[in-house]
Amino acid sequence: MTELLKTPLFDEHVALNGKIVPFAGYEMPVQYANGALREYRFVREGGAGLFDISHMGQVRVSGPDALAFLQYVTTNDVSKLAAGQVHYSALLNESGTFIDDITTYKINDTAYYLCINAANRHKDVAHLQQQAAAFDVCVADESDATTLLALQGSAAQTALQPLVDSNLEPIGYYKFAQVHINGTPAIVSRTGYTGEDGFEIYIPNAIAVDVWKLLLTNGAQPIGLAARDMLRTEMGYALYGHEISDAVTPVEAKLMWITKLDKGNFIGRAAVAERKNAGPQKRLIALKLTGRGIPREHYPVFADGALSGEITSGMHSPIAGGVALAYVKPEHADSGALSVEIRGRQIPAERTTLPFVRSNVRR
Repeated sequence: MTELLKTPLFDEHVALNGKIVPFAGYEMPVQYANGALREYRFVREGGAGLFDISHMGQVRVSGPDALAFLQYVTTNDVSKLAAGQVHYSALLNESGTFIDDITTYKINDTAYYLCINAANRHKDVAHLQQQAAAFDVCVADESDATTLLALQGSAAQTALQPLVDSNLEPIGYYKFAQVHINGTPAIVSRTGYTGEDGFEIYIPNAIAVDVWKLLLTNGAQPIGLAARDMLRTEMGYALYGHEISDAVTPVEAKLMWITKLDKGNFIGRAAVAERKNAGPQKRLIALKLTGRGIPREHYPVFADGALSGEITSGMHSPIAGGVALAYVKPEHADSGALSVEIRGRQIPAERTTLPFVRSNVRR
């Protein structure tokens, strides 16, 4: 059995009475003493929630062919990025299905930074390095040397600004700046996974504990995995292994907006174009229960009484009630009476739009 890894902040989580669980190969806090619901409310209701997401992977891509390489291995159009911009993208295989979803940061014309999912880190890096052999480019896995924090909520900027040597105000949504935190180079981006204003902060491991403690002193509160999943589900954000996987293409996952078929050739392009022309094999929808119950992952979804698909992510939202993302047969995505089977009972549901609750990201 492979031993679970620990982030540089593991001892801080234990000291704060974090409930530690296995997650993506790491020992991670699922919640702290106040519980996931209070953590969720703190982020949604004006606080600054502090998440340790150092289990995520960080990859630096540099060299004369960096742009051409990323255009070939990712779905979004990297040529549209200006220095200091970030975009959401994906790595596909030749079958057009997902290896991973990622974010791409443009540092300059020959240097980029990728954030990848924890569970896919080694697979992603191996894939990228294999493809890099055909380009004049270096792919460096910096994950083990990097701590990644997410500071989310309307009070995030107030908590972070005293630590940073430059003004955070000009950093717009999906933009980033190279700054110094306590005299140490860092990357701060106005991005996140919660639907709230906030930042993701890339720092060397050596200053991780100090930065964590300073942010708590400035009013931030630690938030665990459970609240993070509640927040992202309310936004309808995709999660690898749930809404996206190596079994679906961007056509099914409603992610053609990050899949630019007109930018030129890239891995999986032909397969995605074919699927788009043929039509999806299933479709991702957002639904809301109109009866009482909590929709959970893998619960069956019925349309007009016939089994149509299953839930990929679901929860009871304190704001919106029972909400879920689900894959259903294409013919049921827009019509048919929906229901979710919960403990042997059919609970009626209706199609709805995303996000399930209002987003407060700063555009």
